[in-house]
Amino acid sequence: MTAPGSDPATEHARARELFAASRRITALTGAGVSTASGIPDFRGPDGVWTRDPHAQRLTDIDAYIADPEVRRQAWRARAEHPAWAAEPNAAHRAFAAFAEQGRLTSLLTQNIDGLHQSGGVDAGLVLELHGSVFGVICLDCAATGSMRAALARVADGEEDPPCRSCGGILKSSTISFGQSLDPAVIRASQRAALDCDLFLAAGTSLTVHPAAGLAELAVRAGARLVICNAEPTPYDELAAAVLREPLVELLPGLAAVPLSDTAEPLRTWGDPSTWG
Repeated sequence: MTAPGSDPATEHARARELFAASRRITALTGAGVSTASGIPDFRGPDGVWTRDPHAQRLTDIDAYIADPEVRRQAWRARAEHPAWAAEPNAAHRAFAAFAEQGRLTSLLTQNIDGLHQSGGVDAGLVLELHGSVFGVICLDCAATGSMRAALARVADGEEDPPCRSCGGILKSSTISFGQSLDPAVIRASQRAALDCDLFLAAGTSLTVHPAAGLAELAVRAGARLVICNAEPTPYDELAAAVLREPLVELLPGLAAVPLSDTAEPLRTWGDPSTWG
């Protein structure tokens, strides 16, 4: 049996057929979409944790709460986060093209950099599964605020600025390891996975749950799955097409595939009672 993604010409032809017939696209994106914008992933060859394994402690909620020094380091890292200077790349603009065509119904992202929105995708279509680096939240009273305002306090000498409402611990409004995702965001993401005829997973290893499971949920509901990722994923066998090329080259080409008026509908609605 041919391994998924092993015949690029066949996979590309199949992907183009799928996009030509797709009227409702839900996308799930990961770090691979933003690496061309200068934002490193975590686990890749040049990833943040690969270069500095200690940096993983900054994203661990237990370490963050217990150790003031971890919090101080985290605030310094936030001030230097590449998202402040990053610009959208061709992959982000491809998603904007899908949205302009009226075919992108939801964009679920594991990224925290806001580049999909600045790249032209309406914020109403974007669900940030892991939160945003541009906001802060109090771990005690749940008050929210601006990251810029919090970093201004750091620049003024507050190395670990407390919540101004209750004095509690502030952190970025991103999901750290050990924290649960927002249940409302997960429910909305599940609805989006069920309400598409094509589920596009781009730049994600599909190893972090519950986000990764959305691909299977979509397939079981009758959608076709297209995976665009440099490395194999656990869901490649479920995919109708698997593409390995750089996303800045691949996604604009797929976004340029016109919708066919004569293509057979992709959707083969599954029966939820048989999903098990």
